[in-house]
Amino acid sequence: MAEKRVRTKVAPASTAAATVADGIEPTSDADMAAAVPESLTVNVELPAPVHERPEDEQAVALVEFGVDPAVVSVNESATTVISLADDELHAVVTTPDVEAEPEVPPLPVAEGIYTRRDMLDGVNQGPESAAMLTADRLIEPRRRSRTAPEGWWPAFVYAVTFHLVNLGDSPRVRARKELDARIATKFEGGARFVPVLTRKGGVGKTTITTLLGMALASVRDDRVIAIDANPDRGTLSERVARQTRATVRDVVNRAPSIQGFTDFSTLVSRDETRLDILASDTDPMLSEAFDENDYNVVADLAARYYSVVLTDCGTGIVHSVMRATLQRADALVIVSGGSVDEARLASETLTWLEANGYGDLVRESIVAINTATQGTNLVKLEEIEAHFASRVREIVRIPYDDLLAAGSVISWKELRPLTRHAARELAALIAQGMPVRRGV
Repeated sequence: MAEKRVRTKVAPASTAAATVADGIEPTSDADMAAAVPESLTVNVELPAPVHERPEDEQAVALVEFGVDPAVVSVNESATTVISLADDELHAVVTTPDVEAEPEVPPLPVAEGIYTRRDMLDGVNQGPESAAMLTADRLIEPRRRSRTAPEGWWPAFVYAVTFHLVNLGDSPRVRARKELDARIATKFEGGARFVPVLTRKGGVGKTTITTLLGMALASVRDDRVIAIDANPDRGTLSERVARQTRATVRDVVNRAPSIQGFTDFSTLVSRDETRLDILASDTDPMLSEAFDENDYNVVADLAARYYSVVLTDCGTGIVHSVMRATLQRADALVIVSGGSVDEARLASETLTWLEANGYGDLVRESIVAINTATQGTNLVKLEEIEAHFASRVREIVRIPYDDLLAAGSVISWKELRPLTRHAARELAALIAQGMPVRRGV
C-alpha cells in the first residue's frame, strides 16, 4: 500500500484559543477551524499501482531468472551419467521409418578377365592383371637358375652336363627335406611346452629328452631349451658339455634381475645343435625344495626367450612340479622301456592322466619306446606298439645306440644315422601335433 501525507493550513491559533477559553462551543465551520491546531498531518493509504504487461512481453518474460544481455556465457560440453535401477527402467524402442535405399545394380562381370588360360584360348578380350606377369611366363626355362640337386647320381649328372641337366633331389633327400619342414613348423602366440615323463626310472627319459631337443634345435631357426625339473637331482645336464654351474635354483633367485636373453643365457649350457640345457640342483636337500611355484618362475622366464620348452620330469607323477608341468603342456611324450614291467608302467601312466582330467592330452601324446633297456630282445615290441596305438596318437621306436647306452655326453654327429632319424621323426610328430596358433 502507498502512503500519502496531506498538509492542511487552518486559521491562526490565537482566535481558536480565545473561543475555547471563553467556554463557548464552536458552532460554525470557522469556529471548528479555529479549534484545530495550526498544522495538521493526515495519513491516507492508497492502493499500489498495478502494471499490466502486454501480451508480447509476457510471451518472452523470464519468471524466475534474470538475464543480462550484456553477458553471454558458453558452457563446455560434458557427459552426464544417469544410473537407473533395473526395476525402475522402462524403455520403449521405436524404430524410425527409414526410406529404403535404391538398389544399385552390380557391375557387369567379365568372365575370365584375369585368367591366362582364357586369353590363350581367345575367349578373354579384356586387359590382363599384374598377377599374370609370373617368372614362369617371362623367363626362359633354360636360363632360370635352379638349386643344385642333392644325391650322388643327380649331382653327377648335373656336373657332367655343365649344369644343363637337373634331375632334382634324390628320393632320400626329398624325404629328409620333408621331415625338416615338419620339424621347422612355425608357432604363433608364445612358447610351446612339451613334458617328457614316465612312472619308472631308468627307462631313458633323460636320454629321450636330449635326443628330442637336439633334433628340434638342429633344424628350427628359433630357440629350444630343455629344463631338468627332477626334484631328485636329475642328470640332464650331464648329456651335454656343461658350460656353467648354474641351476634352476639360480634362475629362481635371480629372476628379478633377468632383463633379457643375454642374462638368461649365462645360466644355461648350449651344445653343438644349439640346444640349451638348464640343470637341476645337485644337492638333494635343495632339490626337494624345487616345487610348483619355483617351476612356474622358471617356465615364465623360459617362455620369454624360447619357442619350444622341453621339461624332463622327475620319476613318478605325483610330485608337486608335475601339476604345473601338465597345466602348461601343449604335447606330451611318454617314455617306455622294452620290458614287460616298463611297458605296463607306461600304460598305467596314461591311465592316471586320463583319470585326472588329461584325456585329450593323452590321445594326442607320443609314446617313445627305448629299446636300449634290458629284456628288449625277449619281448615282442610289435605287441607293445599295438597296445599303445589304441591309446595314443603315434609310437616311435628309439633303436639301441652304444653312445646312448654309455650314459655320458651325447654328440649328435656321432650318433648312428638310424638313431638320428628316429629322433627326428619324434621331433616331427611333436611339432605337427601342437597348435600353430595359440588357442587353436
